[in-house]
Amino acid sequence: MFDWLKPRPRTEAKSDGRVLAWHGLGQPSWPLRDSAAFAREGYGANAVVYRCVRLIAEAAAAAPLRISPDDHPLAQLLAKPNPEQTQLELIEAFYGHLQVAGNAYLEAVSFDDGPPRELYVLRPDRVSVIAGPRGWPIGWEHRAGNSVTRFERDPFTQRAPILHLKLFHPADDWYGQSPMQAAAFAIDIHNAGAAWNKALIDNAARPSGALVYSGVAGAERLSLEQFDRLKAELENAHAGAANAGRPLLLEGGLDWKPMSLSPTDMDFIEARHAAAREIALAFGVPPMLLGIPGDNTFANYKEANLALLRQTALPLALKTARALEAWLGTAWPQAGPAQVSLDLDATPGLGVERDALWARLSAADFLRPDEKRRMAGIGDSP
Repeated sequence: MFDWLKPRPRTEAKSDGRVLAWHGLGQPSWPLRDSAAFAREGYGANAVVYRCVRLIAEAAAAAPLRISPDDHPLAQLLAKPNPEQTQLELIEAFYGHLQVAGNAYLEAVSFDDGPPRELYVLRPDRVSVIAGPRGWPIGWEHRAGNSVTRFERDPFTQRAPILHLKLFHPADDWYGQSPMQAAAFAIDIHNAGAAWNKALIDNAARPSGALVYSGVAGAERLSLEQFDRLKAELENAHAGAANAGRPLLLEGGLDWKPMSLSPTDMDFIEARHAAAREIALAFGVPPMLLGIPGDNTFANYKEANLALLRQTALPLALKTARALEAWLGTAWPQAGPAQVSLDLDATPGLGVERDALWARLSAADFLRPDEKRRMAGIGDSP
């Protein structure tokens, strides 16, 4: 009779309708490494890094993008992405930022919420990723001085005005890892060697010697006034590359003892070459293309150029083509989807491989002409 006093289990009924929660956009998360420092101390102050970035960006941009169908609006947009740049300039800048910072950003500008009309490359040091509640990027923030612009991903269509391409980073969910980060110590060694060479030239292209005072008239050391005057004369009349080889006029009691480079001091030259090879290894550029001493023959140069294309430049260009297709391939519903690929037949440096393929197909008598055309990537004849 007292059952009504016992606690009863609570029953819950879930609604069949969907619940939509609105919340403000989260805060931007900046990368741990400063990409501006990479650009300033690496690309701007190291000849090996500069040449590696230029080689990769120019080789990857030289692989033309093929848009199918040919008259698709995406092909027209890439042909003239903005009033200031051509397609080659835009893609080369995009690849350059990707190599320096590990991240590259492309902005699609639309008018009146229509399809993209212009494309612009954004500096990675000005862009930060805005992470959502589940950790995935839901927007980006661009800061240029006091100007702050936020770009949001559409939560329904998942369309985004920003294409963020990044290199693989195993310990970061939002940003890629730059090759310069892996070669940071090698870059520091190479820059320090250049600074050492510069200081050596500034000091008459040889290490400093020693002025020995013999102690004239019973004096064991120079007076403070004599020491300051002698130091000032050496700095003004004998330091610097312009004074190299100038004779040193000594007064009584002074003797010049020159110093020579030891084998350990001379080893810094090989250390710089080793650092340059390590930088080239991080970027995926054959060292002989950078002028580093080694077995530089004509055959090796041909193989090195082909290795740069096949192992570094073309995978980067293919990755970009797939990203562009997924980003803007369906931005024009009335024109249908677009396919973005690489035109390898028009890529400089692959002529040797193409000639070898055509020679093998010509010698294959068991294949029909239409089969040969398809294997060559030409397609069936009309």
